[in-house]
Amino acid sequence: MAGEKKAGFSTPYFLVDENRLLHNLEILKQVSQQAECKILLAQKAFSMFSVYPLLRKYLAGTTASGLYEARLGYEEFEKETHVFSPAYTEEEFQGLLQYADHMIFNSPKQVRKFAQRAKAAGKEVGLRVNPECSTQEGHAIYDPCSPGSRLGTTLGNFEEELVSMLDGLHFHTLCEQGADALEITLQAVEEKFGKYLYRMKWLNLGGGHHITREDYDVSGLIAMIQRLRRKYGIEVYLEPGEAVVLNAGFLVSTVLETMKNGMDIAILDTSAACHMPDVLEMPYRPPVKDSAMPGEKPYTVRLAGPTCLAGDVIGDYSFDQPLKEGDQVVLEDMALYTMVKTNTFNGMPLPDLVWRDKNGVMSLVKRFAYEDFKGRLS
Repeated sequence: MAGEKKAGFSTPYFLVDENRLLHNLEILKQVSQQAECKILLAQKAFSMFSVYPLLRKYLAGTTASGLYEARLGYEEFEKETHVFSPAYTEEEFQGLLQYADHMIFNSPKQVRKFAQRAKAAGKEVGLRVNPECSTQEGHAIYDPCSPGSRLGTTLGNFEEELVSMLDGLHFHTLCEQGADALEITLQAVEEKFGKYLYRMKWLNLGGGHHITREDYDVSGLIAMIQRLRRKYGIEVYLEPGEAVVLNAGFLVSTVLETMKNGMDIAILDTSAACHMPDVLEMPYRPPVKDSAMPGEKPYTVRLAGPTCLAGDVIGDYSFDQPLKEGDQVVLEDMALYTMVKTNTFNGMPLPDLVWRDKNGVMSLVKRFAYEDFKGRLS
């Protein structure tokens, strides 16, 4: 990688690049300024809090999926803290009263159970709605509008008498999608819940917006938000996670061994199962530096991890030269949904966290050790 010095960094490690991050943040700043909306960091996608001092210069705050993320955002980001969960325990709710500004509930039942106490503590109260409008293809695991979904209140389950207890509505239906999918979703939201938006202070459009992708229709997004603000007199929130760090991170690994079994296989010191489980869960094929699709370049190889899981496979790639022991393999777009999902299955060490500043200088942010593995057990 250009400007990278290998000395002093043992693989595997996550590398986050400041210049790439700033590129995304400037786009998000443009949207928030021109649309007069607020953009929040969805910590479920990226919560490397050593970067929060930079992010808070561009973003209005954080969103959380529960008590620990809310506390992290409150303590380290020090701006607005929003939280949503499909269901809160009593203990969690009491803890969240210390940290959250906006508390979003998943159902009328949860609103009746907690909203009055939240309001009494000075919190803004919201309800997540389900517009029953699926725009996703191929990512059923991430589709909150799929049949039988537990996420959000459908119009059939909406209780109009609770509107007076709400400050806002929230929906989250997208996954790595463009402004066209949002436009379709907004039409469904307004058809079903539009009459209630006139009585709200805000509308949260959730996440899944690939705003910083090169082909994203930024002007279209801005126009939609401006229209919502004019029509309903509401404040608009966005809570992208991926868009904040899209293409801003890498996972640097080393080839441990090569072998053949019907094809060439390279075993890396990084694991799909442990270090990027979305590769298996979603599933998806992460980009790899200087590679192509199988067969496009002279040497095709299967990249695999070192765990005992037979399916610990990153994918099949082709290269100009055959891989050999000691070669470095750089997986790209590895800031989002990676560090937050790492695990120590098989006793696998967690990758180090490395920062590369705008001048190309790299520094170690965090090194994990045996104690991090042992500390999760008893």
